[in-house]
Amino acid sequence: MDSTAARDQALALAREQALDAAEELFYGRGIQTVGMDDIRGASGVSLKRLYQLFPAKEQLVEAYLERRDIRWRQRLADHVDRCEDPEERIQAVFDWLRQWFAEPDFRGCAWINSYGELGATSPRVTAQVRAHKRAFKEYLRGLVADAGLPSPLADHLYLLAEGAMVTAGITRTTEPAEQAAEAARALVEARR
Repeated sequence: MDSTAARDQALALAREQALDAAEELFYGRGIQTVGMDDIRGASGVSLKRLYQLFPAKEQLVEAYLERRDIRWRQRLADHVDRCEDPEERIQAVFDWLRQWFAEPDFRGCAWINSYGELGATSPRVTAQVRAHKRAFKEYLRGLVADAGLPSPLADHLYLLAEGAMVTAGITRTTEPAEQAAEAARALVEARR
């Protein structure tokens, strides 16, 4: 392996280590309470390398949200794709939310939390949050269209899911997903 390839590989590994640490710390403790020195300690990546990879903490937050978005949406899609019936696929979204809310490390929605902490001061974070929420809403629109239901239903389902995320983040229970699932079922039946 030549020196450029080895350097690139080392940088890629350090980036993943930094992002793993950032995800655990930012999601678990909040972004503003975590400094770059905390990331260094948890990741084993030197401060010099951290700042080489992410010249500002805001860039690390942006990369954390971007990577988490890909993983979150993939986990959701994998769960929903197990269902064949189009209406069951809609219900599967809320079933997945219930499972997510039951995870021991669940701390609410990372994007809502990030927006609450930095949305007023960080255009980069705001852009990541809006992109994630837009993608989630578009996903729901696709499920509603596949079920042959009126398109405005997707907006209602989106609000149910988002409300469940906020409430579950506060209460640390799965009840918000169960209640949202019941409301979603009623909405689908009414629009059928």
